[in-house]
Amino acid sequence: MKRVTGIGGIFFNAKDPVALRAWYKQHLGIDVQSWGGAAFSWADESGNPTNGTTAWSIGAADNGHFAPSKSTFMVNYRVDNLDALLQSLRDEGCNVLEKTDDSDYGKFGWVMDPEDNKVELWQPPPGM
Repeated sequence: MKRVTGIGGIFFNAKDPVALRAWYKQHLGIDVQSWGGAAFSWADESGNPTNGTTAWSIGAADNGHFAPSKSTFMVNYRVDNLDALLQSLRDEGCNVLEKTDDSDYGKFGWVMDPEDNKVELWQPPPGM
């Protein structure tokens, strides 16, 4: 079973997310949208668009989205089969969080790495 197929998103928290988003927009040219982040479209080696994007977002430090991690960041990894991967991780003794989410955006699950960083695993909906 192939486990990770790409990076679906990079999320981090800031003491002043509005100011930090503005800094990234001004100095690095990231097209920060009203939802607090940007979506980078994927392309192949020739520059042709492919299915998929990588989300980038800055949230408020007190949003609790990364709990139980105390880290200020979380990486979202694309996977092909979330349920099978979560079961394999459990079988390997990993700290898999029981909560999962199934929405129009796809299926999500979480595992804690050995340094207590929350890792998000995302199975995109069909065709994405």
